[in-house]
Amino acid sequence: MFSVRGRGTARRLAAATLVSGLVAAGTMAMAGPAFADDAPGAGGVKAKLGNLSKEESGGVQIFEKDGSDPWSVQGGLFNMQVEGGGSLSTYCIDLRTPAKHDFDYKEVGWDQSSLHNNDNAGKILWILENGYPKLSTKDLGDKLGVDLSKSEAAAGTQAAIWTLSDDVTAKPKAEDALKLTTYLLENAKKLEEPKPSLSLSPSSVAGKSGEKLGPITVNTNVANDGVKVAAVPGVAAGVKIVNKAGEPVTTASNGDEIFFDVPAGTADGTAELAVEATTKVQLGRAFVSIDGPSQTLILAGSSDSTVTAKATAAWAKKGVIPAVTVAKDCAKGGLEVVASNEGDEDWTFELKGTSYTVAGGETKTIPVKLAEDEAYKFTITGPNGFEQTFEGVLDCETAPPGPKPSETTPGTEPTTPAPSPSVTDGTTGGDTAGGSTGTTGGGDLAETGSSNATPMIAGIAAALVLVGGGAVFFLRKKKTAGH
Repeated sequence: MFSVRGRGTARRLAAATLVSGLVAAGTMAMAGPAFADDAPGAGGVKAKLGNLSKEESGGVQIFEKDGSDPWSVQGGLFNMQVEGGGSLSTYCIDLRTPAKHDFDYKEVGWDQSSLHNNDNAGKILWILENGYPKLSTKDLGDKLGVDLSKSEAAAGTQAAIWTLSDDVTAKPKAEDALKLTTYLLENAKKLEEPKPSLSLSPSSVAGKSGEKLGPITVNTNVANDGVKVAAVPGVAAGVKIVNKAGEPVTTASNGDEIFFDVPAGTADGTAELAVEATTKVQLGRAFVSIDGPSQTLILAGSSDSTVTAKATAAWAKKGVIPAVTVAKDCAKGGLEVVASNEGDEDWTFELKGTSYTVAGGETKTIPVKLAEDEAYKFTITGPNGFEQTFEGVLDCETAPPGPKPSETTPGTEPTTPAPSPSVTDGTTGGDTAGGSTGTTGGGDLAETGSSNATPMIAGIAAALVLVGGGAVFFLRKKKTAGH
């Protein structure tokens, strides 16, 4: 099943269309289910998006390249809670897209985010390493000869990042914060992409029983032997996780190769292994939503956090023995599905309404084109209980510039951040100007610029009241959400 969620299309429809209660209910249904990681081996951190920090955010003016009037947003740090334990601080690298409260995010490499074609990605990492909160307000203030507050330090760092991530000129309103932005941009140098916290490659292997199936390589920033390794409960009797020498393993380090050891005579089947560690995620790792379109974030700080990854194996004595991996290919605008068959018979499966055949001993790479922000879900099946489902959203670009909403005067600060009524219980956000809001799950946060730059009229309520045989329409338009 494939569905499409177009960022630009949704905004135009929201601004131009009177949405009925039935359609609004459908929107809520779309936003509800959580999307799973599309590449199990990618692993790493999964985290839930919290609020924009009230203390660590400040006003920023955005100047577009076309010379249009500037517009204002709040820029600063978002809080995120890690699944399994831990917390993260992140900045926005997708200025015009709403941030969705309580959406789940996953850690990805730059090639699977809007940074995949950004020549300034390495400079953004330098800004993170030399900005706030990596350096304290005192350290930064001493460099600049000013007395920086947390609000000014966060706004100044975010503005420098936006200038490089979204092709705008972002200027904090506070004079000292602007000095920080200028310093960071003038001194930024390209750094190398940070390593993943934890991943497995490949995430799916296959072979005949009586063999070691693999290798599966562990990639991590965790210290030696800091990764726990175990077979997932339910594995067939006698199947073990071993190293290259065939010795059972319970821990692993970066670069280690691990295998499924399947004894001869084991009934045809499948198994799964899991790896887990506790580590600080490296600055500059990108985070993308797995619940639907929501602004892309970049890591600015991490506590000790739980990181995980999984890999699967399939085996048989003869016949079809399948393995499948799927990864986003932002450079080509879609997915790359790699299907292999370690058996001695042809394997035929369906993908997006098309049948594919992989001969015994063959590996086939299948490109799947997707539109930006298109949601996808598909299941690939094979013999002996082989079944893998891949779900996600293709989010590879920053949102383009758009017209400003008429109810926000360019260059002024939004006063009442409000969640999107189409994905909340209908309540509005808090009245704290420029801070995080009391949004309910799934609502637009006080966003990093998205609602001031584009018409984010997130929902329109319509009531039809019959009076004396005539129809009277009452419309209520929600205020757009500020960052």
